Amino acid sequence: MELHDFDTAFFEKYGVVCGVDEAGRGPLAGDVYAAAVILDKDTVIEGVNDSKKLSEKKREQLFDVICEKAVSWCVATASVDEIDSLNILQATMLAMKRAVSGLKVTPDIALIDGNKLPDLDISAQCVIQGDAKSQSIAAASILAKVSRDRYMKKLAEKYPQYMFEKHKGYGTKLHYEMLDKHGVSEVHRKSFLKKYLKEKAEEEQK
Repeated sequence: MELHDFDTAFFEKYGVVCGVDEAGRGPLAGDVYAAAVILDKDTVIEGVNDSKKLSEKKREQLFDVICEKAVSWCVATASVDEIDSLNILQATMLAMKRAVSGLKVTPDIALIDGNKLPDLDISAQCVIQGDAKSQSIAAASILAKVSRDRYMKKLAEKYPQYMFEKHKGYGTKLHYEMLDKHGVSEVHRKSFLKKYLKEKAEEEQK
């Protein structure tokens, strides 16, 4: 089934459909991002797919096309402090809620990628692997991913010692090497690094 065809059933049943997805749930550093996108029922954007299946160059190209063709779109975040105080799931739900709330048009239903629903004032439905099924969700996944990657590149300029531009905050070998060398910064998620910090403390006591 084509991604646009999946959404058609929702257009026919509900009216205005919004796709919602997140980026950056897994990394050790940086905010979590979410995007909400409303596309017109007749809009088909060539090349839109799950952001993870697209090259960075293709995502960047599609970002501009989606923003131009969308009826409304919004990218929102939840901060590192919110991730650490709430937990990553709740922070992600908060970012999604903010993205939907930031739309200039109120959708009749939100299609949410994954198996958990944020607390919204409108109808919502989970779509497992939605970024590979729904054009609206796939478009949101691209906006969220590109926005977060751009943000991590800006963090890389502020904190060059961590090389965020290379690993985007994910727990790669290089990232852990930089943590060993420079310690934990204010943009790191402390709740994600509990085990690492405990092991470091135990090593130092030996």
